[in-house]
Order: sequence, then C-alpha cells, then structure tokens
Amino acid sequence: MRVHLCGVRGSTPAPGRDFLRYGGHTSCVAVCHDDGPPRLILDAGTGLRPASALLRGEAFSGTILLTHLHWDHVHGLPFFAAGDRPDARVRVLLPEQDGSGQHGTGQDGTGQHGTGSAEAVLARGMSPPHFPITPGELRGDWSFGFSAPGEAKAEGFTVEAAEIPHKGGRTFGYRISDGHSVLAYMPDHCPTELGPGPEGWGEYHPAALALAAGADALIHDAFLLAPEVAAQARLGHAAADYAVGLGRRAGASRVVLAHHKPDRTDRDLDLLAARFAADPRVMVAAEGTVIDL
Repeated sequence: MRVHLCGVRGSTPAPGRDFLRYGGHTSCVAVCHDDGPPRLILDAGTGLRPASALLRGEAFSGTILLTHLHWDHVHGLPFFAAGDRPDARVRVLLPEQDGSGQHGTGQDGTGQHGTGSAEAVLARGMSPPHFPITPGELRGDWSFGFSAPGEAKAEGFTVEAAEIPHKGGRTFGYRISDGHSVLAYMPDHCPTELGPGPEGWGEYHPAALALAAGADALIHDAFLLAPEVAAQARLGHAAADYAVGLGRRAGASRVVLAHHKPDRTDRDLDLLAARFAADPRVMVAAEGTVIDL
C-alpha cells in the first residue's frame, strides 16, 4: 500500500512562505495499491486539487471517503481536475447523517440507499449562492452515498468505519487494509468529549483503539499542543501528545501527526518534530510525503 499525503492542514488553507515545507492544503490522503494510481481517497479538502497530478493525466476512477462534512474536508471536490471530466468515475461516500433515515452502503459499498439524500447533504455547502454549481453538475460519472459503521469493500481495500467524537457533525475514523498493510485515519478527533483521560488529553476509547490496533501507520489529528487542550479542545480537536499516546497503546508502528493548526508555521512544526525526535515511530506530516506500507 502506498499513501500520498496531499493535504495535512486543518480548518483552513495556510498559504505563504511560512508554510512551504509542511504545506498549506487541507485534509486529503490518496491511497494506492503498490505503485499504481490512487483508487481510494480519504477526505476532499483542498489537497484534492494537487492529488490530480498523481493520475498523470488520466481520469480518476475510484472512491472518495469523507470522514465528515466540515469545509476543510470537502472544499476540494469541485477543483479535482482528474475527477471533473467526462471519462471519470467518482463515488463519494459520506457518514450516514443523524435523522437521515437511511442505511449504509452495505458489504459491497454500492451506495444504493439514500444516494439522492447524500448528494443533497453535500449540496447544502456546494450550490448557489455559496458556489456556482452543485455536486450533480460535476462532469463524469459521479455517485453519492452514505457509509455506516462497520466493514465494507472499496476499490480492492477493506474499509472499517467507526464513529469518533468530533464537534459539529457525525465523524468517522477509518481503518484501511489491503490484506497485507493497515492504515488508520483519524484527522479530526476530540477525545476530551469522553472525559479527560489519564493525562488530561482525552480518553483512549474503544473505537479509536480498535481502528489503530496494530496499524502500520496511524494518521491522527494533532491540531493542538498539550498546553492548548484546556482552552481550545472545545473546537473539536486532539493534542499531538494524545495521538502519540494512542499509537503506543494501540501498537501502531508509525504515528503521523496531521491536521496542523492553520497558524502553525514550518518553524513551529519543526519544534513539534524535535519534541518527539527520540521516538522513531513518530513523524510530522508534510504535504507531498509518500509513505510505503
């Protein structure tokens, strides 16, 4: 499994010279079978736009899994050049919404239940007067469906979804396996919603531990630093220290600190990396990084 970090910033893009080395695009991870083209994309932040380059001029044919519907995870959808073309095939799956009355996609991930409703949910933020076109006006064969907690198949991967706490809408974490390697992905996670936990950074709860258990890589929310938790966890995020602690408890081989605060500069992130330099399992996510599992 090959993992491309296309967007590692949280909340809003961070352009400018102070953000060049770690990147300013918001959440997007492209997953490939070995060295093939990406078929599975996790989140559609502004990092989805540069992800088109991974297709080398070809149309995208695959699935986009959304962890949730905050702007920084969907704003890239209309700017995905490899998907917005007549020969593209794009399936977008978003977490089943509370009160939707819909069921998930099932074991085959077909998305047959509630497709129109899923498209309508996305259109709340992507339609006039907020945007000139709707999701249904993207070119190519686009389909929209709900995903549910549990296991399903997508593009030759086994995908396990579980609900994790995050403020402002239902949020999933994902566990992706190709039968040989495992990637866990939790870019937005507010564990303090479940209590302070042993260190005050939040609970190491069963859903998060199960998603990360024995993973070859855990990409996790590191929006906050430990001293910021008391005042800022109300915004829905985790501390880098929590991410490292979760990875250790779950037995993850690598912890990738991501979803960086938009004002966290390259220098700030260098300092974060230095804090964990003694632990070779920990890395600070940088846009453009390729991780082979």
